[in-house]
Amino acid sequence: MPPLELSSEQARRIQLRAQGLLGRVVTPSHGGGLRRDPGARRALGALRHLGAVQLDTISVLARSHELVAYARLGAVGRLSVEHAYWNGTAAFEYWSHAACVLPIEDWPLYAFRRRAYVERGQHWHRTPEQACKEVLARLRADGPLTATGLGGAKKGGEWFDRTDHKIAAEYLLATGEVVCTRRVGWRRVYDLPERAIPAALREPDLSDDECVTTLVTRAGRALGVATRADLADYVRVRGDQVDGVVEATGLVPVTVSGWTNGTAWAHPEALAEPPRGRHRTTLLSPFDSLVWDRKRTQRVFAFDHRLEAYVPKPKRVHGYFTMPLLAGGRLIGRVDPAREGTTLIARKVSLEPAAVNTPAKAERAMTYLAEALREAAEWVGCDAVRVELLDPPALAAPLTAALR
Repeated sequence: MPPLELSSEQARRIQLRAQGLLGRVVTPSHGGGLRRDPGARRALGALRHLGAVQLDTISVLARSHELVAYARLGAVGRLSVEHAYWNGTAAFEYWSHAACVLPIEDWPLYAFRRRAYVERGQHWHRTPEQACKEVLARLRADGPLTATGLGGAKKGGEWFDRTDHKIAAEYLLATGEVVCTRRVGWRRVYDLPERAIPAALREPDLSDDECVTTLVTRAGRALGVATRADLADYVRVRGDQVDGVVEATGLVPVTVSGWTNGTAWAHPEALAEPPRGRHRTTLLSPFDSLVWDRKRTQRVFAFDHRLEAYVPKPKRVHGYFTMPLLAGGRLIGRVDPAREGTTLIARKVSLEPAAVNTPAKAERAMTYLAEALREAAEWVGCDAVRVELLDPPALAAPLTAALR
């Protein structure tokens, strides 16, 4: 039987719904010690829905993990997001697509990666064995500690010039001998798995294939429809690992018009009914799972997304922390935001030519942009919006009117 055929439009809508940005309201999560915080329950529900939320140190309007929850839930309290992720019982940090916060129940699924780090014998740096022993001894004796409590994170030089105890703690985190389920002031709190991870989650000893099968299945559900490369990227496994387990995942082979990567895979739930509902209008973190894969973003949305924070300022095209603008189910532009007191500043707004190539489209785009800017401003406690540079500049007057 030939694979089901999907149009590129169907695939785009399926992916939006799967990512919690079309129609479907992310179900509030139960458990996790969040009974008294409805916002935290919703944020935890979003995390479980996506499977992983990428972390990053950059903070402009807010940190990236807060922006991911906001994009799906609207003005959920930022403290509620922190409570959802780092209350010590509902989530943990580990290496998935990148450094991510993950649902606590997924702890057994990363056993394959923990074993790989043990075999490799190091994480980023040479592993100081004596420091590893000292870190474990301190945690057993003194309870959970930050890197500062373990003896400091840096030696005083460049940011990557880490102390032996910080290197040891990060290696032990990678191998699973240490775990992080809480942060304090953005600092990881290191603990022992026997204290932080429920025994029922520490007991399963899943094989590598069992781990990868479940993770690829989760990636398929989170994306709705995806290529082999998309599935591999979402949880950072190899393509041949996807090939080895994909038949066991229950994902359905499909072809998508305009996708030149061969067979794609769809989750049965994504095909059960056409994606319907209200589109979310919002600014997205550059690290949002909808856009964190540049090739997938180009293929699905015809949108070239690139983080320019690490590009020298004179060479930046769109800005330091450019946030894609999602509206009407499409990525129609970019905003490089900043804050000045209680004013949200859009240092540069760049709109896609296809989004403003007729008067009607341009008017609609200005309405979407104004809505996204106003909501973001209110969420971060700003009471005014200022746009410094708009491309195309001819739309400045309509945008000013829309913002009013």
